[in-house]
Amino acid sequence: MKKLKRILRPVGIALAVIGVIVALGFVERTADRTPISDLEVIVESGEGLHFIDERSVRQEVLDQGTAVMGSATGDVDITTIEERLKSIPSVARAQVYHTMDGRLHARVEQRVPIVRVFDRNGDSFYIDREGWTMPTSPDYTARVLVVTGVSDGTVTADGVQNVYVMGDRVPGTHLDDIHRLAAYITVDPFWNALIDQVVVTAEGDFELVPRIGGQRILLGDGTELAQRFEKLRIFYEQGIPQAGWRNYARIDLRYADQVVCTKRTTP
Repeated sequence: MKKLKRILRPVGIALAVIGVIVALGFVERTADRTPISDLEVIVESGEGLHFIDERSVRQEVLDQGTAVMGSATGDVDITTIEERLKSIPSVARAQVYHTMDGRLHARVEQRVPIVRVFDRNGDSFYIDREGWTMPTSPDYTARVLVVTGVSDGTVTADGVQNVYVMGDRVPGTHLDDIHRLAAYITVDPFWNALIDQVVVTAEGDFELVPRIGGQRILLGDGTELAQRFEKLRIFYEQGIPQAGWRNYARIDLRYADQVVCTKRTTP
């Protein structure tokens, strides 16, 4: 009897496992046949961005050429829908999935621009905080740092490109340096509040335009940002209070261990 129990026990376990597998397969097949009855769209905009809204995402999902609503969940090409959403220039990431109750979920994360770049022809585009370019929108304008003076035709109007790849491929675009500079300014509350604009000179140097004081701050190239901004911070804390905000027309940070200032010739 004991021997029989020893034989039957593993057989029972095996049958139970097989039963679970069969049940799961049945549930999966049933779920695959469940028609899509609802579409839930979530647009993550924690930064207060409005480049894309739920209505436009919904339209992208439903207008892909094949019916979605009412189709069996197993017939809906999730990968194609995700790739379609990812192709939207203002979308950084997209996730699409369905649940067993027939709901299709689409979640998109917007790109977060940190700088708007204007070329010498007046055309502009954004660079997001991950280093990708993105076009402007006719419906929404992000309040970010402005950079002017970039060479014409640096990026296509509707292109999404990585500025570090572009810098390697097309030297002299300065977009990688612009991204590093913008990232440095925007994460520091003091510089983010003070610096209103950056100008790219014909020589490829950066000039900072502060919101107060009216000076031109010659930063130089995009290297040694921490050292140069620290010199400027010390100058603002120790030099400006003595001389006054409007006493200087130009502040030059390009030289090691010093700040070279040019006084205004007229009041």
